[in-house]
Amino acid sequence: MRVLRDELALSVGGITTALFAIFGSAWLADLSHLLWFNLLFFWLFGVMLWLAFGVVRHADGLATLLGEPLGTLILTLSVISIEVVMISAVMLTGAENPTLARDTLLAVLMIVLNGMLGFTLLLGGLRHGEQSYNLQGAATYLAVIIPLAGLGVILPRYMPSAPGGQVTPLVAGWLIVVSAGLYGSFLWIQTQRHSGFFLQPTQSEDGETDADLGHAPPRSLRYHAVLLPLTMLPIVLLAKKMAVLVDHGTATLGAPQALGGFLVAILVLSPEALAAVKSALANQLQRTMNIALGSTCSTIGLTIPAVLGISLVTGKTVELGLEPAEGHLLLITLLVAVVNFTSLRTNVLHGVVHIMLFLTYVVLIFD
Repeated sequence: MRVLRDELALSVGGITTALFAIFGSAWLADLSHLLWFNLLFFWLFGVMLWLAFGVVRHADGLATLLGEPLGTLILTLSVISIEVVMISAVMLTGAENPTLARDTLLAVLMIVLNGMLGFTLLLGGLRHGEQSYNLQGAATYLAVIIPLAGLGVILPRYMPSAPGGQVTPLVAGWLIVVSAGLYGSFLWIQTQRHSGFFLQPTQSEDGETDADLGHAPPRSLRYHAVLLPLTMLPIVLLAKKMAVLVDHGTATLGAPQALGGFLVAILVLSPEALAAVKSALANQLQRTMNIALGSTCSTIGLTIPAVLGISLVTGKTVELGLEPAEGHLLLITLLVAVVNFTSLRTNVLHGVVHIMLFLTYVVLIFD
């Protein structure tokens, strides 16, 4: 009975997925009635958010059983895999949208690098003054993130061989090799050769434990390993239905198209953001770094090969190159991250700077 109670979100998610598979087309055919639209939206939003927190709970269980940094890696890969599968599913089954991957990728990068990281550094700084982390770990993350972002979403805008941020088959194939090679090398460093780079350098001053972080006592390794992908599956299957509702809402309100991807990205990333905030408040900033910078690295390293692979196989057009304003904002973000993470301790100012950059991105959506 306890298992059924703990996995109630999975049961509700399975029932919801089945209902939308059977009746979804009819339900989403006419969204002109405000009450009906709100009912479907908040139903899906609530179920997907509930499931997402279930994903984090199982990932935290694996983190406790396997230890760091492997545990946090599982958490970031679980959450980012949801985003990658969502993009891939829409590309394969949806209408032609060349900028879908680029816009979603930028939204995730801005939310994680500026929004999530900014608020965690701000809250952690307000509570603890200064916080320490492993400088070698942060430098390793940034050493991979910068070339992945520069080659994947900035350089294509300035390539003369293809118009409007597109890439030729030759460049697409090379970007797949580069992204997979860099990310694979990073995973080897993180999990094998230099795993110590990603551990908290000293015990937190307040002596918090996993229980203080809100982690439930883990069950068996097999239990969490099986239920984690099962809990992710309904989120992936419901994501396209949610995208229809978000697109209708933004169109009805006359909001920018990019706002839809931004809201979906926030939904997917919210449980991971909560885990990062809890870690910062518990003075375990390295876990926050592993979540935020690890998510950034995984987002680029997994999304670019996936969308370019689909593009090469299906012939769908993909525009990866960011518009100049967006590209400059990403460059500023990366530069600020390099400057902020060259010392051993962070403070409130570092959080404020990243939050201001995040709010600038939000303003650009409406500009």
